[in-house]
Amino acid sequence: AAAVSPKGMWPGAGSCAGGSGMLSTCLGCQVLQPLSLSLQQLSRVQHHMLAAMEAGLRLRKGAHTVPMLPTYVRSTPDGTERGSFLVLELRERDLRVLRAELGGSQEAQLKDRIFAVPQDLREGKGEKLFDFMAKSLCQFLDDLHIPATSHQLGFCFPFTCITTGLETSKLQSWSKGYSCSGVVGRDVGQLLQAAIQRQASHDINVMVVVNDTVATMMGCRLGTKPCEVGLIVGAGTNSCFMEEARYVESLDDNEGRMCVNTEWGTFGDTGAMADILTTYDEHVDAGSLNKGKHRFEKLIGSLYLGEIARLLLVQLAQDKALHAGGTTPQLRTQVGAVPPQCLLQKLGLQPSDPDCFTVQQVCLAVVTRAACLCATSLAAMLTHMRKNRELPQLDVCVGPAAFFRPRFRQTLLEMTKKLAPECTATLVSAVDDSRAQGVAVVAAVALRLEAQRREVDQLLQPLRLAPRARQQVQALLQCEMERGLRQETHAQASTRMLPTYVRATPDGSERGDFLALDLGGTNFRVLLVKLRSREAGGICMVSEIYSIPPEVAQGPGSQLFDHIVECIVDFQTKQGLWGRTLPLGFTFSFPCQQKSLDQGILLNWTKGFTASGCEGKDVVELLREAVRRKNQFDLDVVAIVNDTVGTMMSCGYDDPNCEVGLIVGTGTNACYMEELRNVEAVPGAEGRMCINMEWGAFGDNGCLDEFFTHFDAQVDRVSLNPGKQRFEKLISGMYLGEIVRMVLVELVEKELLFQGRPCPALQTPGIFPTKFLSTIESDGLALRQASAVLQNLGLAASVEDALLVRKVCQVVSLRAGQLCGAALAAVAEKIRDNRGLAQLAVTVGVDGTLYKLHPHFSQHVQQTVKELAPRCTVTFLQSEDGSGKGAALVAAVACRIAQSRAAPATGQ
Repeated sequence: AAAVSPKGMWPGAGSCAGGSGMLSTCLGCQVLQPLSLSLQQLSRVQHHMLAAMEAGLRLRKGAHTVPMLPTYVRSTPDGTERGSFLVLELRERDLRVLRAELGGSQEAQLKDRIFAVPQDLREGKGEKLFDFMAKSLCQFLDDLHIPATSHQLGFCFPFTCITTGLETSKLQSWSKGYSCSGVVGRDVGQLLQAAIQRQASHDINVMVVVNDTVATMMGCRLGTKPCEVGLIVGAGTNSCFMEEARYVESLDDNEGRMCVNTEWGTFGDTGAMADILTTYDEHVDAGSLNKGKHRFEKLIGSLYLGEIARLLLVQLAQDKALHAGGTTPQLRTQVGAVPPQCLLQKLGLQPSDPDCFTVQQVCLAVVTRAACLCATSLAAMLTHMRKNRELPQLDVCVGPAAFFRPRFRQTLLEMTKKLAPECTATLVSAVDDSRAQGVAVVAAVALRLEAQRREVDQLLQPLRLAPRARQQVQALLQCEMERGLRQETHAQASTRMLPTYVRATPDGSERGDFLALDLGGTNFRVLLVKLRSREAGGICMVSEIYSIPPEVAQGPGSQLFDHIVECIVDFQTKQGLWGRTLPLGFTFSFPCQQKSLDQGILLNWTKGFTASGCEGKDVVELLREAVRRKNQFDLDVVAIVNDTVGTMMSCGYDDPNCEVGLIVGTGTNACYMEELRNVEAVPGAEGRMCINMEWGAFGDNGCLDEFFTHFDAQVDRVSLNPGKQRFEKLISGMYLGEIVRMVLVELVEKELLFQGRPCPALQTPGIFPTKFLSTIESDGLALRQASAVLQNLGLAASVEDALLVRKVCQVVSLRAGQLCGAALAAVAEKIRDNRGLAQLAVTVGVDGTLYKLHPHFSQHVQQTVKELAPRCTVTFLQSEDGSGKGAALVAAVACRIAQSRAAPATGQ
């Protein structure tokens, strides 16, 4: 691999030209050659750093880790932060006290004072150091004559800490010349708060404790996009970045992002960089106060680079490549730092021009290696961020501090781009006092998020169902079920509890060929269902889907049923069924009043159908009339069934315990096997009958009014059927997206979302379909998916915006699932109570896109049923091809029962 040697720096190996006393001699090249790292070597360091970062995020930390400490900074500033904050910044030799006035996107107005920290305090008892800080803070306030009010304080504490909250940081180890006793392992925020209280002169609340790296990132000037990486290369080195919270295993809350303090100066302490360390690096480490520790920092930090340069100069002098081999005691003595200019006079030397050039080249070599190594770690971090965000390209702003001279900056950016070509790092220009301002910004962001959280929770509270509310819904539906089953109260009940004349579920003995029709939306399906023994393959189905054009769905009823017959003719022709009259089951997914198994009076159209001349008529007879008009074949319509009944029957073929059917898709409904003695509309007391609840209308009589929010009222008011199907409008896929849209509109109006920017797209009804909820609530990719959905709507969303939209979706879908579960618990308890059982085991056959495709809806339903019906063991079985297959099974069961009744008469 080619040596990394930026143009104009120093010659690589083999580029040896003559010149007495110049670095270009072979001897000079040999001395500096170990500092010239190949791209292959740098890539290897990058790989090790990436592995160490990922290991550091895991609870079980493996080898080659860097600490990767959560900081509990959950958001970058959005430019709206305002307020007055106190800041304490503890530095190497002094303490800076500031008062920062934040005014939105304007630069902070700062007033400050510096207090020197005596050495005895830096090395003495910790309590005295914190008392000194508290006293200095109070003196600062007194000198400014600031009124005695409550102050919020941010504490910049530049030492390695374990953080468990914004204000909670336990010191792991001192550095930078501090070694105070009684502090390591303790919460420095609490120590400072206690010291302030001992002063008893000002009301000051320590609300955040952050290190200097985080403060640097948060204090950078707000541009077109937020700064999400903080990078310090000064006396030491460190970095932080906004990580996806789900990858920080130590967190309980994995929503959104979390700033992680890498403490990457410790990288290499376990030998990950052994192949690139030089003898000069080993000498520097051996002479340091923390031998074997912070190895990466010792290759980059300015505290150590001067010493590396001095050792190189000593070697060059000894090899007579510098000052004709002359040295001085000063040059042989560890001096801590050599400035990057030709100042050999200060070291007691009388340098020639070539000597000055050589020193310059040595310094450049040392600094360039540092910049390249820093680039490896930055490239590793950016690669990690891009991978975790699952982006093809990452464009991120980096907030730098200290040491960023032009050559270092140029080398850092060029090498980062080589090592991470899919990532673009923009170094943000730091403002004056950016670190102090950053501490104040952390506090301001925390206050903004907390205030926003309170307002959002207040707005969403009506959409949350407490346990008592869920119990109320269950009790109300149980009452409505009883009212709907009784003759004298049926008219007042909001659940119609319609008899279906389906008296049994499949027992597995059904055999034969059956036709099935399935009409429930814009598509119409015709099926051939062949029932065989399980040994012979069980159920075999062939189907064809036909469209129902809008002009047919909304035209004359005769035209609709003629179209259906044409589809049947086409299917029979294709399947070679012409001339055969098979028993037929008709799934008709609209509210019907049945008088018998093969008779269904259409009560009203739904789902966009408005075909005239059908409501109040028997749809089976309308179908038969269309067949007669065709005058080419005959149909044996055995049964008309609701799609809910079809789902129950379909699942009942696989599970004899299936006695409940549930649909949760565009609309919602349920059916169940009721004791015939309780069905007053049908004579008889023996056996059971499936009841089509039509529970979408639950609440139309006002019994659920206390659970309807103003968002629900808005959705209902603009619907096609205001005041109708009220329960369905709280649960089903046709409406959940609209509820979410209404909530988002109000959040924008209250300036809680998109910073209150106008969002014309959100004013469009139907622009936020329910499928967006499934996408946004998907596990793992939720934040990215939410951002993508909003971006496709033309909405520029921050991470916080995406999180808030996801929260709204979660609240709305959770309520829907809990309402559905409460209603289902009422059904299960009704069955158990009917049969006088202490414990009921029952299976629910389920169909519908919302139940099947939403990532959490089914869990919400099942958990609520378990909570509200503890004496019922409810199993959920998803239906495949439920509606059509179920209709055929209803016909098959009816034929089986009819045959069993006819058998004794035949025997006589």
